[in-house]
Order: sequence, then C-alpha cells, then structure tokens
Amino acid sequence: MQGFQLSFFTAQDRKHGKQPLAEWLVQEARKLGIGGATVIAASEGFGHDGKLHSAHFVELADQPVEITLAVSTEDAERIFALLAAEKIRVFYVKTPIEFGMTSGN
Repeated sequence: MQGFQLSFFTAQDRKHGKQPLAEWLVQEARKLGIGGATVIAASEGFGHDGKLHSAHFVELADQPVEITLAVSTEDAERIFALLAAEKIRVFYVKTPIEFGMTSGN
C-alpha cells in the first residue's frame, strides 16, 4: 500500500487539555481507525527554538517524544484536519512510503 509515514515531535510534558499530547494523538489515531502508532521517547534533542530538551534522572517532563504512524493518503488528510480543528501546532515530518505486512507462515 502507498501512503505516508507521519512523525510528530513534541515533549513529554506538552498537553492538549489535561492529557499529554502524545497520548492524545495516539488515542485519536485509534479512533480514526488507523492501524497502529508508535511512541518513541528520546534521551535528548533540540527544537526550533534551539533549546536543549532532555530526560533527566529525576525529571522526565522535558523528554523529547516522537509519535510515528504509517497511513494512507486519506488517513493523513484526516489527521491533519483533526489537528487543525483542535488548533494543535506541532512539528511533523511527512514521508512517502510503501507499507504492508509480510506473508509469513
């Protein structure tokens, strides 16, 4: 299947309402019927502001987080429409891909 890999980048402490943004995005993707999502926590990174974000031994709030989805063109459009409707501003990478399942026994 042809589609896109969507990767969204945020921080562990970033919220949408009372819910962490990464958790909210995964739950909304599930509600939209998307086949899967992966949340990856990074040890450190920096954003457009040049500020270093990292996970500290005691405090994980500023930890960088990536949410990755493999989606069809239609699903990508629905996700971006949802983000626009919710007025969520988040950095993303959208890469054309081929995806599917292997035929194992």
